[in-house]
Amino acid sequence: MSDWLEHSVQVEINAPMDLIWNEWSSFEKMPLWMKWIKSVEVRPDQPDLSRWTLNTGGLEFSWRARMLNVVEHQIIRWESVDGLPNKGAIRFYDRHDHSVVRLSVSYAIPSILKFLDSLFLGKAVEDTIQADLERFRTHILSLL
Repeated sequence: MSDWLEHSVQVEINAPMDLIWNEWSSFEKMPLWMKWIKSVEVRPDQPDLSRWTLNTGGLEFSWRARMLNVVEHQIIRWESVDGLPNKGAIRFYDRHDHSVVRLSVSYAIPSILKFLDSLFLGKAVEDTIQADLERFRTHILSLL
């Protein structure tokens, strides 16, 4: 049996939504700002499927993800179809003078390891994805 853990973080970016959307939706660029993501490959013949490889602390995991819901400038929602069980959504909020990007990630861990979440795992994941969004903001601002 597995338990699902969820983390949500957000960042404000003083940049146009078109730029933010175009950069994030180019999944192959993710390793530029996502520390644990080693690579993302999108199949040209099946653009709703992608292969993700995560590498942290010498451990490497991969999975295929399917895009479940994509609404331009609003949301990208995904779910893994094999490999590391995960799902989530990235939401984009255009506030006219700035944009808000909110990332929610859920992943399954064996129930027996759930105690790790209260010790350090959850904090490490949340801190990492928050830092990823801050690197994304820096990346976007470097393009202006």
